[in-house]
Amino acid sequence: MFYRHVVNLLEKRGVSLEAIGEIVYGLQRPYNDTLSLDECVESVSHVLKKREVQNALLTGIALDELAEAKKLPQPLQTMMEIDEPLFGVDEILALSIINVYGTIGLTSFGYLDKIKVGILKRLNHRNGKIHVFLDDLVAGVAAAASARIAHRHPDMERYEADKDKSTGMDEEG
Repeated sequence: MFYRHVVNLLEKRGVSLEAIGEIVYGLQRPYNDTLSLDECVESVSHVLKKREVQNALLTGIALDELAEAKKLPQPLQTMMEIDEPLFGVDEILALSIINVYGTIGLTSFGYLDKIKVGILKRLNHRNGKIHVFLDDLVAGVAAAASARIAHRHPDMERYEADKDKSTGMDEEG
């Protein structure tokens, strides 16, 4: 099963589902008082079960590993080694993950790509490894898992319910 293979690849690269879940928790906790870390990890797991997410991760991790082994053609090899800021293909691959749960994930991805929290911070500090794709793919998984949770706990429904309570009206007016 691809799911187990992808989880093993992530773990081999030092990324646990829990580490991604912690990022999701940080994104969604301000909007959901009852949210647990377990729910966030479960959401990450659901995202990783989607074939297009698996394909993106398999591709990105393979490219990072090939770059570490110095097996990419030039100038791509050098671009990966220096994490060329204008490369952009890593973000494009991550976008295929973000869009699985709608455009709300795009905002979260941009935020995560900028601030590099949790495991993303460690991946960004290479320490002899190349994570050009992996940091963005993990941010994409976290953003998608966050969007999945947001869709399950929409603010508009809460707003409407709160409004109805304050006006004494029910759904039928």
